[in-house]
Amino acid sequence: MTNMNTSVQEILKTDTKGRVRTPAKRRESLLGEFDQSGLSGKKFAELSGIKYQTFVSWLQKRRREGKSPAGSADPVRWLEAVVEKAQISGGKNPLALVVELPGGARMEISDANQAALAALLVRSLAPPC
Repeated sequence: MTNMNTSVQEILKTDTKGRVRTPAKRRESLLGEFDQSGLSGKKFAELSGIKYQTFVSWLQKRRREGKSPAGSADPVRWLEAVVEKAQISGGKNPLALVVELPGGARMEISDANQAALAALLVRSLAPPC
């Protein structure tokens, strides 16, 4: 039977207040594990033996430095969608998607090519996160 509890022994440095100093390489490794874990930040910090506030500060620092987690170059953005009963009048396609933008502009999307262009337009108009 194989022992799954093998661990790497490492001497951790502490600061003058007794806080453990995590090396940058180890910190990045932990953040990478978190990105792939699918766990909440609080649960991951608890399982890793890291104070939650410390873990959150690492995430904020990485975000400020512009380092994005692997596989998430484009952040998720939400927009409000309202489904209304289709009105067949005025020659409009009842199967089209109508996108109303701030300022009163409207787009009617009826095929996949138009959807890709509409997505680019909405992305370019959105304020940066």
